[in-house]
Amino acid sequence: MASLMRLRDIQDTHVDLLGNDYFDPTGKTAYGANGEKIGSIQGALVDDTTGRIRYFIVDVGGWFSSKEVLVPAGLARIQDDNVYFDSLSRDTVETMDNYDPDYNYSIEEQSVRDRHVFDRAATPVKLTDNDYQSPNTLQLLEERLSVNKDKIVAGLLKVGKHVVSEPRTVNVELTEEQAHIQRTPVNKPTDRSIGDNDNATIEVELEAERANVNKQTYVTEEVNVDKVAQTRTETFNETVRREELDVQKDGVERVTGVDTVDGNVAPAIDPNAPRKL
Repeated sequence: MASLMRLRDIQDTHVDLLGNDYFDPTGKTAYGANGEKIGSIQGALVDDTTGRIRYFIVDVGGWFSSKEVLVPAGLARIQDDNVYFDSLSRDTVETMDNYDPDYNYSIEEQSVRDRHVFDRAATPVKLTDNDYQSPNTLQLLEERLSVNKDKIVAGLLKVGKHVVSEPRTVNVELTEEQAHIQRTPVNKPTDRSIGDNDNATIEVELEAERANVNKQTYVTEEVNVDKVAQTRTETFNETVRREELDVQKDGVERVTGVDTVDGNVAPAIDPNAPRKL
């Protein structure tokens, strides 16, 4: 019957069993279903014969309390330096037994306890043998440019009007009457006496046109202000990063399969080859 040892203990006593490229989850944040934070990783239990991680020790206590439980390693997903248990709810965590660091755990015995707890959870989880294997999925990340557009006031156009005075000349034809005296010689007798009607006069009114200049306002132009959208292209230069796969073939004689990434052929690890985390 295979026994389980704390990772930190085997690091001190059987470092040759682990090798140099094993995975240590201690100190990482643990998240459950729907991305809810459920605690932190306090360590791991490994198979004392192979050095492979079988359980994560997760502290799921609150601010002023501590409760450590064992979660099968196969339920874990490692991403962004955090550990995700997508099928593990906080309700399930609260029903799990406390981890006893002084107890000698075995894989067979603990797996029976796990199935008892997970089968009766509010959201049951059916465990398989694969759920006791170390997580073997490594996610490669890359940064991509994301462009958002904001509208800003790039300029302000004001259209108004002001008064300009300038001289204007207009020619007007005016008609006026002038006096015209016509004298006609007459030679004929009359009964009138000289001196009669000494005050007799003739009055003639002379008329003339006078110009009255007034100003009338006219609409000479209409101005409409509208906006027209024009498209231009701006180029932004940024530096983005991505993670690339490093493959170390320590003790591996044969590698099968190829993965193509960005046109480059990279070797894929034999799925049957031993892998220690």
